[in-house]
Amino acid sequence: MTKTATKSRERPSYRCEECGYTVSKWVGRCPECQAWGSITEPGAIAAALRAISAGPVSAPARPIAEVDVEAARSRPTGVSELDRVLGGGLVPGAVLLLAGEPGVGKSTLLLEVARQYAATADGVPALYLTGEESAAQVRLRAERLDALHPALYLAAETDLSAVLGHLDAVRPGLVVVDSVQTVSSGAVDGAAGGVTQIRAVTAALIAVAKERGIATILVGHVTKDGAIAGPRVLEHLVDVVLHFEGDRHSALRLVRGVKNRFGPADEVGCFELHDAGIRGVADPSGLFLSRRAEPVPGTCVSVTLEGNRPLLAEVQALVARSSYGTPRRAVSGLDSARVAMVLAVTERRGRVQLGISDVYCATVGGMRVTEPAADLALALALASAAHDTPLPTDLVAIGEVGLSGDVRRVPGVGRRLGEAARLGFRRALIPTNSGPSRRDSDPTPSGLDVIEVADLSAALGILRQ
Repeated sequence: MTKTATKSRERPSYRCEECGYTVSKWVGRCPECQAWGSITEPGAIAAALRAISAGPVSAPARPIAEVDVEAARSRPTGVSELDRVLGGGLVPGAVLLLAGEPGVGKSTLLLEVARQYAATADGVPALYLTGEESAAQVRLRAERLDALHPALYLAAETDLSAVLGHLDAVRPGLVVVDSVQTVSSGAVDGAAGGVTQIRAVTAALIAVAKERGIATILVGHVTKDGAIAGPRVLEHLVDVVLHFEGDRHSALRLVRGVKNRFGPADEVGCFELHDAGIRGVADPSGLFLSRRAEPVPGTCVSVTLEGNRPLLAEVQALVARSSYGTPRRAVSGLDSARVAMVLAVTERRGRVQLGISDVYCATVGGMRVTEPAADLALALALASAAHDTPLPTDLVAIGEVGLSGDVRRVPGVGRRLGEAARLGFRRALIPTNSGPSRRDSDPTPSGLDVIEVADLSAALGILRQ
């Protein structure tokens, strides 16, 4: 055996904590899962593999039916739209991670939640810990938002030991940490916001929250592609993960549940951001529709489901003659890959000439639509724009379009049609054999003419009527 081969065998391997991928030398980014700072040294792996002997238990195991659940009952936050997403409210000891882009309104929302908690917690205070602003800056915002309350405590800290000291002094029932990326521990190597620091700080806060039954809300940053900054294990450690979304140029904000151990993980809460703060919007469907006196070519309305909530969304398309050799495709508020597929199906199966034209597709009101149920509305909007023929203003289209041109069934048709009828629509295009009288417990709404279509060609026939 050569000397080189012997050295390669003795070379230690480094392991990624995120995906388990091994490399022969340390690198800053895992080649497999692309996580930063997740490669650990061989010594750390060897220490983790040592035999661990049995130790004392914190509490004896009991039959599951004898475990007391009253301490884990959720309590409303006072913000109804947030309670909808959380499944009823905050659970004592639960740790929630709220992530969103800078300036979207995370601090404004959580300041309102902390005030509502302090006002209704029967003497149990709420603690707002800020690491990005001074206490005076947060105080000014609270005064503008009318969020001052004697039971709402405020502190500006970035050291983990100081944060734990505030918890001992105040003994709150709710803690807001804004943000977890700014808190660091002197006992852990690395700068604040690094992978090691975030993991250690989050683990310490979770341990305290579970031990003392403190509902904890952590504010998280997002990366340029919209993902939560920090290690992926951060999302696994917490109980609830929420995304706060919204267009900077629009007052509408959406809180979308991604993970929830205490309720549904697909609910959406709607808010409106204004100068005096933020308020929930119980009926947001009208925000996603444009009001006009006369019909305009290239627009069609669909009904999407966000959790259990049906929302009307208007899809718009513009087809124009291309001024360059390669036609342009621009998408806003829709999935670009899905739009490309619907474009191809509309041209091939619906015989609508789109290949030599510029095509622009968008939604109204800053809403993002990714559900396949909006495919049929998009195809109708494209055909309407291409033929310069407006669709009826009282029409909604619901259905997924397949590559063969067939219109496929989607869930919750009864709830979708009920919402459309409530807002004054009189005709609805839905897939064949998916009417609410056949598949849903809800009957067909009165005053709504339901038209079942089997394929895209039959749906496009509405343009010729």
